[in-house]
Amino acid sequence: AARRAFPAWRDAPAGERAAVLFKAAEIMRGELSQLAALETFEAGKPIREANGDVTEAIDFLEYYGREALRLDTPRRMGHAPGELNHYSYQPRGVAAVIAPWNFPLAILTGMTSAALVAGNTVVFKPAGPTPMIGARLARILQDAGAPPGAVNLLMGPGSEIGEALITHPEVHLIAFTGSRAVGMHIMARAIEQPGRAWIKRVIAELGGKNAIIVDADADLDVAVLETVASAFGYQGQKCSACSRVIVLQTAYDEFLGRLVEATRSLVVGPPDDPATRLGPIITAAAKAQIEGYIEQGRREATVALATPEPPGGWPDGGFYVGPHIFTDVAPDATIAQEEIFGPVLAVIRARDFDEALAIANGTSYALTGGLLSRSPA
Repeated sequence: AARRAFPAWRDAPAGERAAVLFKAAEIMRGELSQLAALETFEAGKPIREANGDVTEAIDFLEYYGREALRLDTPRRMGHAPGELNHYSYQPRGVAAVIAPWNFPLAILTGMTSAALVAGNTVVFKPAGPTPMIGARLARILQDAGAPPGAVNLLMGPGSEIGEALITHPEVHLIAFTGSRAVGMHIMARAIEQPGRAWIKRVIAELGGKNAIIVDADADLDVAVLETVASAFGYQGQKCSACSRVIVLQTAYDEFLGRLVEATRSLVVGPPDDPATRLGPIITAAAKAQIEGYIEQGRREATVALATPEPPGGWPDGGFYVGPHIFTDVAPDATIAQEEIFGPVLAVIRARDFDEALAIANGTSYALTGGLLSRSPA
């Protein structure tokens, strides 16, 4: 269906394609509360963060629509006498979009709408834990005017559906957000396939082991708030979450004491309760993996905060893991090197700023990072 729909969609004016995105943004604005509630129900996102995810999806629709209009104008290259050369863009063909569950609408919308508005047709697979949000996006884009075959929803387990998409000879472009291991597998499989007249393009946004550096002169009140928000937002289930905070020696003890008390105040509970700051982990398997890293942390570092399970168990039987903070963490410790994807934070001591930078860069990840300092240098 995507292959058949491609020629007409490719040749549609950019304004027509962008209009679909702008209409979809308008529909999402009208359904913002319902979409956020669906995220809370299906993905366990606390209400505030679910609302933010929907507004980010709307931003993507508006942004990519405007970028498509900007990029559609051919650009003249050079002014040599007798020559007229224009630089312009063409869509690739059929795009396969494979999305994660942690930003179930925003990331899915961003990857799908970017491919679509550029003139590609799309087959998209939402993550296994969040199929209904994916189905809602497909309906929104159809209601916004996407023609039959331009947007195709394909549900199923990633190991089967994802593998079929990335190896299909008629897929020209793969957009993926997820773990580094899966991303590397996709890139290898996309390159090794012979017998095509094109090279598959892979756009992959992968994991992180992100650090915040707290400088000796940082405002510790700000540093604590920002670290807590980054480390424990959506239960730490973000590739961009702070999982290492590197603190200069002179600020270390005071920062750690404030950090522990601020984290202790966070409410863990059902995500539809407005007081909740940490809801449930996405699946039982994910919870077990996080708990395995916590046990590893107990062996190689000092526990500064371990949130106990309440008497009688967690509310509503969900897969809850409360925030955990480890101190005296060596830079090469397992919990300082491997992506955990849960509410587990390693606090690392640095002698000076140069050592802090070296520690921050001392992993095989390079996604995001933060610095809290009052020094212009």
